[in-house]
Amino acid sequence: MQRLASFSRSLKTTRGFCTTSADKIVAAVLFERLPVVVPKIDPVVYAFQEFSYRWGQQYRRKYPDDVLGKSDARGKGDIQIEYVPAPRITEADKNNDRKSLQRALDRRLYLLLYGNSYDSPAGKPVWHFPEKIYEKEETLRKCAESALQSVIGDLSHTYFVGNAPFAHMIIPPKEDSNDVPLLKRFFFKSQVIAANKFNVGKCEDYVWVTKDELLEYYPEQAAFLNKMIIS
Repeated sequence: MQRLASFSRSLKTTRGFCTTSADKIVAAVLFERLPVVVPKIDPVVYAFQEFSYRWGQQYRRKYPDDVLGKSDARGKGDIQIEYVPAPRITEADKNNDRKSLQRALDRRLYLLLYGNSYDSPAGKPVWHFPEKIYEKEETLRKCAESALQSVIGDLSHTYFVGNAPFAHMIIPPKEDSNDVPLLKRFFFKSQVIAANKFNVGKCEDYVWVTKDELLEYYPEQAAFLNKMIIS
């Protein structure tokens, strides 16, 4: 019974993923805002839809005029409300305000922070995702939630997609020494829910950027980010 109890305690304190005790485990969060408006149709798709419509018009069934007249008369006398769509280009787009969520409404936006990171050279500030080193959290996702909560303060307008990381990166030590541990960064995805602004803190600066803009901040990791981020 004593051996069984000690074995149970060891299971509770052992990490639930494959790594050595010397490695540094970091949970990072890809915090994204989904598109607010429908993206513009690709010209090839638009041409196919136009062709399909014209093709269907050739073989459509023609209804009698009295039937069509009844449908046209329906709704007469009612109050007509003119629908004016909101502009796709906002003031934040015109001013290139990358701190605003009210821009690039037809694209996904991702949160980047400027400050100290766990792999920044000599403690210099760099651009990075919200992250936290794994310590005594129950799961790695709990660690990721703590990383995002420390930045925006509240998780009530966020949604974490899944319990497992969707990507990971192994960063070798910059010094030629066997004593320096590996840094393993596990990425979790979280999405903005019903919010237009966050009070981002614990960093020197921050931006909300599209995928193309994000690659400008990580030119050396463009190949990895192209695989990790769909659009």
